[in-house]
Amino acid sequence: MMTTQEITQLLKENEGALFSHFNEKGVAYWELKPEGKWTAGQHVIHLVQSTRPLFKALKLPNFLLKWKFGTSNRPSKTYDEVIKRYNEKLELVVPGILSPFSMSMPDSPRSEAQKWMNELSDLNTRINNITLKCSDDTLDKVILPHPLMGKMTLREILMWNAYHTSHHIHVLTQKYK
Repeated sequence: MMTTQEITQLLKENEGALFSHFNEKGVAYWELKPEGKWTAGQHVIHLVQSTRPLFKALKLPNFLLKWKFGTSNRPSKTYDEVIKRYNEKLELVVPGILSPFSMSMPDSPRSEAQKWMNELSDLNTRINNITLKCSDDTLDKVILPHPLMGKMTLREILMWNAYHTSHHIHVLTQKYK
């Protein structure tokens, strides 16, 4: 089972890889848009849009999250199990269906790139700071809803959040050349 230190380290590493990817590509890359796809920069915006609700939930008291979403009646899945399930769910999604957090994807000129990168970095830092304070009991008992995968333990959704960045790096690497 991934520890809080391992989860936070993975999120930092994946964020660093994302920022390096954009730095290597240059400023014009932000606006690169393959036919029928988001711009490269909109992937970062999507990460911000999907990370904000997680951060907001993490700021709430655990008793409120338990009251609203219940508690887990099973052990947390491993990192590999979470990622496998996420990728299986993605395969079932009809093309063009987006996360409810990214339904209205704003256009973003390259002049806004640093603003979005800074917001993502700030959210990730704050999430990591909260994660490091969580007990194993909290990570494995508190559940949150995920729009694609349903109810997940806090540990699972934090592992997914760390993976989510690398998923988008992979998409950018494969489809945005």
